[in-house]
Amino acid sequence: MTAPAINTRAKWLNKVKWDEHGLVPVIAQEVGSNDVLMFAWMNREALARTVELGEAVYWSRSRKKLWHKGEESGHVQKVREIRLDCDEDVILLKIEQVDNIACHTGRHSCFFQKFEGTAKSGEWQAVDPVLKDPEQIYTK
Repeated sequence: MTAPAINTRAKWLNKVKWDEHGLVPVIAQEVGSNDVLMFAWMNREALARTVELGEAVYWSRSRKKLWHKGEESGHVQKVREIRLDCDEDVILLKIEQVDNIACHTGRHSCFFQKFEGTAKSGEWQAVDPVLKDPEQIYTK
């Protein structure tokens, strides 16, 4: 069964300043906590599908295809609000994160590494716990 056709020519999509690859950066922020959970990319179809479904759909640059967040992991992002920045070239999704895990590493947020130290002797430290082993999330 194929997905229904999406109007990727809708006027509201033209306001977004897409990059030379037809993509726009997207920040997913959790409603309530305001935690920034992840950064991803969308093309016109991904944004249109996100609006249609009420769930985050991104463009996977590595796989060159649409990626409905949670399609494999079950960690769906329910979209509560969509905002466009002042330059119209970045999208902010205010989302409700199902199962509290947004990162493929099994953590709440993809931004779990914190810089500690100085410019000469600093390093990145993982400061947020793994909530679920990725081996248990993704089965191939």
